[in-house]
This record gives sequence, C-alpha cells and structure tokens, in this order.
Amino acid sequence: MSKEIDSFIETVARLRAPGGCPWDREQTHKSILSCLLDESYEFFEAVENSDVAGMREELGDLLLQVVLHAQMAAEAGTFTLDDVAREINEKLVRRHPHVFGDVQVSSTKEVLNNWETIKKGEKKHRKYLTDDIPEALPALFRAEKIQRRVARVGFDWKDMGPVLDKVEEEFAEFRTAMAENSHQEAEEELGDIIFALVNVARHKNICAEDALRLTIKKFARRFCYIEDQYEKLGKDIHQATLEEMDAYWEESKKIVG
Repeated sequence: MSKEIDSFIETVARLRAPGGCPWDREQTHKSILSCLLDESYEFFEAVENSDVAGMREELGDLLLQVVLHAQMAAEAGTFTLDDVAREINEKLVRRHPHVFGDVQVSSTKEVLNNWETIKKGEKKHRKYLTDDIPEALPALFRAEKIQRRVARVGFDWKDMGPVLDKVEEEFAEFRTAMAENSHQEAEEELGDIIFALVNVARHKNICAEDALRLTIKKFARRFCYIEDQYEKLGKDIHQATLEEMDAYWEESKKIVG
C-alpha cells in the first residue's frame, strides 16, 4: 500500500488504542452505522452537484468508516483490512472471467448473466433470487433492484405498453380504495402505483430515486422563491392565501426553473 494509506491506517489504530480518543474507543459496529449512511449520502450529493473537492473529501470520510470497522474487527480477532481487500479482489477476479479468464462475451447482458450465475454458485444458501437485496435500502432503490433481478430470468414485459397499462390499472384500484374510504387498501394500492412507476422508469433507463430527488430539489427551489417574495414585501407567508402563493409558484417556474 502507499505511504498515505499506511499512515491513515496507523492513525485510526492509534485513535482506537489505549490512550487514544475516548469517543473512538467507545464505538462499535452498530453505534457508527448511521455515520456510514450519512457519509454515503454526502458523497451522493457531492456527485450530484459535480463537486469534485466534495467528492474527494466524502470518499475520505467513507474510507474512514471502512477502516474503522476493519480495525474493530481486527481488535476482536474476526478479520482484518487485508482480509477485506483480499476477499473483494478475489470476488472481482472470479466474477469477471471474461477479463481474467478465457470466457468470451459480446454484450453487457452476457456479463450480467454470467455475474448472476457465478454469484448464485457462491451463495448456495440463498433460496430466492431476492434474498440478498437489503431491506434497509431506500425503497425506490430496492424496488428497482428487485425488478432488475427478476427481469434477468425473464419476468418482465418486453415493451412499454403493458408497463404503462399497469400504472393505470393500479391508479384505478387506488381510486376505488379511496372511494370506499379504506385506508389500508389505499395504502397498499398507492404502494402498487409507486412500484409500477419505478418499473416505468427502469424500462426507460431512468433511476426513479434520482428522478424524485431532482423533483424534490425543484419543488424546494420554487417554494424558496415564494418565501423570498413575501420577505421582500414584508409579509408573513403564514397569512398568505393559496391563490397568492400559486401565482408566485407560476412565476417561479420562469425565474428559477
């Protein structure tokens, strides 16, 4: 490894050692799980904003989480950072026989099919195709991953027609549940609508999570414009009417996009 990586590993080990940082010494795998999520999302945001300096910084924060967890494991005698690196390296070589072996492929689809076949052989304990898709994933990401996984064995529509029809079918069922004032049914049917929309996005090579994040940013940007207008006028937005705010909303589309 490079001097920088070696120095970084030594720094983390010292933080965890007797006489090191009390906070770092108290942490466990579970206690810092939220940190891993936070840093992942911060890197995600840096990428979205094309913030190269931010990406570099957040990758460092992510690397800290990896090294911290490996250091804790080393202290417990379960595994080391070398074990982690060795295992992922072996996995990459094993799952890319078209690069490191003599397997021939002609498309990305063949690569993915080979990947799944090899993965299935590695995970013989997995009974179902979706067993190893974490429930902790954001719901839209998990929905897309499940859909992609089952599509690889042919459980998928070949064109957009029935994909869009399914959205309309689910929406009609949602309307019925609403008319019958059934909260439980309405909740289930709304979930079906969202799942069907994720499928639409997948068929168009759109990440539903990314699309929703962009819309949320757009909504927030436009509503901030509305708040700014009331602040300029010295008015309390809490006293505004829907009609007034809607007029500013339409204005915001032209001003802030």
